[in-house]
This record gives sequence, C-alpha cells and structure tokens, in this order.
Amino acid sequence: MAGRGDPPEGTPEGLPGGGDDEYGSVVFDESFIRAARVQEFSAVERMGEDAPAVRSLPTWNAGRAPGQILLLVLLVVIAFGTAIYLGVRHPYQPPQARQAEQMRVLVVPLAPQGPVPGGSPAELYASSPAGQFRKGAAGITMPPVRRTEHFSETQVMTALATVKDYLVTSSLDPDVLTGDAVQPVRTLLHPDQMTQFDRSVASPAADGRHAATGWLVRFDPAKVALADPDVRVRGTLTVTEAGTGALEIVSEHTFVYALRRAAVSGPGTDEASLFTVRRELHFRFDRDDLAHHRLELRVSNLQAGPQACSSDVSGALHPLLSGQRADSDGPAGTDPYATGRATVALCGSLAPEAQPSP
Repeated sequence: MAGRGDPPEGTPEGLPGGGDDEYGSVVFDESFIRAARVQEFSAVERMGEDAPAVRSLPTWNAGRAPGQILLLVLLVVIAFGTAIYLGVRHPYQPPQARQAEQMRVLVVPLAPQGPVPGGSPAELYASSPAGQFRKGAAGITMPPVRRTEHFSETQVMTALATVKDYLVTSSLDPDVLTGDAVQPVRTLLHPDQMTQFDRSVASPAADGRHAATGWLVRFDPAKVALADPDVRVRGTLTVTEAGTGALEIVSEHTFVYALRRAAVSGPGTDEASLFTVRRELHFRFDRDDLAHHRLELRVSNLQAGPQACSSDVSGALHPLLSGQRADSDGPAGTDPYATGRATVALCGSLAPEAQPSP
C-alpha cells in the first residue's frame, strides 16, 4: 500500500525514492543545459505545421580554432607593445637620478703687512670689525622663506636648514676645527661626492679639487688652540631656482676665531690673536637631496688670514699668531711645464683695517 502523499500505484521507477535510482546522482544544472547539443523548441514554436521538436545548437569549429587563437595572441601583443611605447614616451615619467658634480675649490691665504696684534679675546673683538658679529650658530641667520615657482615653502626651508647644519658643522664644531672629526661633515654630502671628500681629507692637494680646507675649516692642533669657544659669525644666504628640478643656495659668511699657541712656552705667549676666514659656498639640491637631508657642494672659495703666503693651506690653515710676521717669501712656485693636474698657489694681502686696532 502506498504511503501518505504517494501515488496510488506507488512511486514510479527511476524517480527519487523509487526502487531503481539509476539517475539519482545526475544534476541537470545550468552549465549542463547550456552545453547541450540540442534544444527543445517552445510550445509556441512547435504549433507550426511540420515544426521539429528540437533544434541543433552551434558547436565549436575545431578547424577555425588555430586562427582564432592566433588572432587573440596578436591582439594581446599589440596591446602590450602599445602600453610599453606610451610608457616610454610619457612626458611625466620620473627623471633619472642625477650624478653630483665634483666640488671646485679655491683657498687663498691672506698675509699681514705687519706683526699680528695680540691681547685677550674680549679686547681683540671689541677693537675689530668682528665686535658687532653674533656668536656661533646665531650668526648664521635665515633669510625670509618664500616658495619658488617649482618648490614649496617647506622645501625651501629644508634646503636652508641643511645648509646651516653644514656651516655649523664644518666651521664651528670644535672637533672638526682641530681635525679630530670629519664624519659629521661627510654625512651631509651627496653620496657621489664622498669619494672626493675622503681623498681630500686623506691626501689633500692644492689642485682645485682636493683641498680639505675647501670642505671644512681645520687647524693644526699641535700649533694652535681656541682661546675663545664663541666664534664670531656674520653673513648671508641666497636662494635661487636652477630650472624646474633644483634649488641653489649661495652662502657668504665671515668667521672670526680667537686663537692662541697650543703650548705656552714663555711670558706673553699665551696672548690671543684673531684669525678671519671668509667662506663663499655654492650648494645645489634636487628633490631627492631634500628628502634625504643632504646637499651637493659645487663651489668653495675661501680667504683666510693672517697667514704666510708660503704656507700649504690645502690640508689645514696655518694662522700667524700674536706678534708673528709673514715671511718675505711669496707663494710656492708653479711649474707650467709640469705634467698632470696643475697646482696653482695664490696669496693675498690682509688689509690693515681687517686687523684689531692697537
């Protein structure tokens, strides 16, 4: 007897729940129906006379497959080539990394016309033009910060701050002044200039490229010492654009040091004297330099005295101290017939008004 809800004659064979579940695992899903080779006409379509019950569906033409695949590959290659071409020709591609230039340097000693005045640092500063200068880093003042056509106010400020860091480190740091340290200066340079800097420090030469005194102010600690740690400073910073991708800053500063002999050997020899260094430095920054807080030093012009014209000032400055006079020798001779990189020695005369008044 059939169960409740079943047909009177029982469940037909071949249907779920029947005795023979031969097709129970077959699922006629949408993908199966779409893949069928034939399709049944609708009831309306079969109303026509002699209308067939089913129609054949189009099938994949194996003979045309290679040509279709080739066409597809060709389209992909054309699209890929077009993308590469447009990428190369695109006007807004980021610029290639620029290699920094070697720094050019000129160091000129200034010889005094008489004996070097001596006294206490306070007396010397008060009777010299440096008496109105500020002390230390306070003398390196910032100009008004304004944006340029292609650089923001923040970027200009970053460039000026980096230059000030370089000036303070290379001109005022006591460890740098005595030759005990160079790394604080080196870390601010563009990586492309570090090899030139290292050679200048290790093997200084008066060849216009490798004078250590072009990068920093340095004295021989065996001969001189600071008589006053407060160096007097005055100068200017000027900002200009060098095209759309670079900023240039020119610094012009005068640094005045109170020095004494490193070893006191008798009465009066502990008197201080003033030594003046004028540095004109040309810096360049691209956007990568600004992001890494570094700079490219392109030109360094230095005048310093009182010194003897015959002194080799490529490795360190050699101040004449209280009571000393410049010798009568001129700058070291230059041989125009010598081969290799030319070495040129220059010397100037220190104006009397640049010295402290008696």
